[in-house]
Amino acid sequence: MSDRWLYAWGLVSLGLGGASLIVPLYVVELGGGPATLGVLAAAAAVAGAPGALGMGWLSDRTGRRRSYVLAAVGVVTVSLAAVPLLSSIAAVVVANAAVWLAFAAAVPVLTLLVVVDEPEAAWSDRIARLNEGQGIGWALGLLVGFLVLVAGDRLGLSAADAQRAVCLACAASAGAGGLLAARSLPADGRPGRDPAPRRLRRAIRDASRFGVRGAGFPFTPRRMDTRGLHPRRFVRRFTPELAVFFTAVTLVFAGFGAFFAPLPVYLASVGVGDGGVFGLYLALNVAAAACFGAAATLTARYEATLVHAGGLAIRGVAFPVVALSGGLLAPVVLLFVVIGVSWALVAVSAGTLVTRLSPPIVRGEALGVYSAVSTLSSGVGSVVGGWVAASGYVRTFGVAGGAVLVGATVVLFLRRRVARRSATNAERTVYSTDRTE
Repeated sequence: MSDRWLYAWGLVSLGLGGASLIVPLYVVELGGGPATLGVLAAAAAVAGAPGALGMGWLSDRTGRRRSYVLAAVGVVTVSLAAVPLLSSIAAVVVANAAVWLAFAAAVPVLTLLVVVDEPEAAWSDRIARLNEGQGIGWALGLLVGFLVLVAGDRLGLSAADAQRAVCLACAASAGAGGLLAARSLPADGRPGRDPAPRRLRRAIRDASRFGVRGAGFPFTPRRMDTRGLHPRRFVRRFTPELAVFFTAVTLVFAGFGAFFAPLPVYLASVGVGDGGVFGLYLALNVAAAACFGAAATLTARYEATLVHAGGLAIRGVAFPVVALSGGLLAPVVLLFVVIGVSWALVAVSAGTLVTRLSPPIVRGEALGVYSAVSTLSSGVGSVVGGWVAASGYVRTFGVAGGAVLVGATVVLFLRRRVARRSATNAERTVYSTDRTE
């Protein structure tokens, strides 16, 4: 199969990366406050779930994967092109939700396309390549947004006009990706031609644990695959340790949403221009991407719970410090880099923890539940963060950081619980051996 369509999706991802930040900034320009940005973020998160589940189900039943991907890219392109023409905040919220619904719908279908007609040994590498292309495109989208805004400032464009130019550039990139995809995507196949589902889900799990998008956009709809979901079996095998970890995940991602949703308004309020905001988010994403390898090494060398709690603690402290920095450029840049590095630690160790804490028979389902819980929690946190921001950003970012620190404490409690259980099991094994002898 030709890889040209992977480059096409990279162009679409470029448009999505720029859109993830320019749309919130445009809402602020239209008069939206932190509460509005909370609704914008929550709508993006909520819209993704039916898109991912519905498109995956339809592609399985009909085999029309190419058609669905092209339709999703078309929705992204048209929605992004429409944003600059809208002056109603409510209409922008709807258009933005359509963008992320289409994105979430396309991802599971693309994951299947990338492994069709490939040997099983190559699945993980192929999925990893898809994720790498998405990550690079996302970061380039932030870079393009930064460059367009800087150029607009030098040309004397108003802030609104410069933002509209970025939206159009993102739409153009997505449209170009759609045209290239139309020429390079494989033809629709027959229904039910998926590779072995269980082995495919394992390959997806192994190759797509690390996502740079979540570094500064935690409410991005995540990949969900429910074809192998068995709720009753999952509930029966749901361990107390897994319940403790999901409690931490709920707190942590609520804190992430509460911080990132109103963040563009805060940055604007302290005098950071739109170009500066793009530059900060670019630094955050690049720092996260650069540290995934080191985070994997640390997770393999030390206990995953310690690495995870450490990454959360760094974020929990950094969030309120951003508000205390007063918008001073050097401290804020450093803080964004630190927040990006902490995401690498959190993302890598989270996948490892879910895998280790889940019984093998429900491991894939546990990872799906993790994606759902994190997305829903970040959406709820976004609304709460936007609402609290009306009383001040120090309080808002303090609440966000506090939620993350409480989540880190829960992870440390989990570590002690797992250690205690392991010691008890070891004692039982020794006792059983002594009796046998």
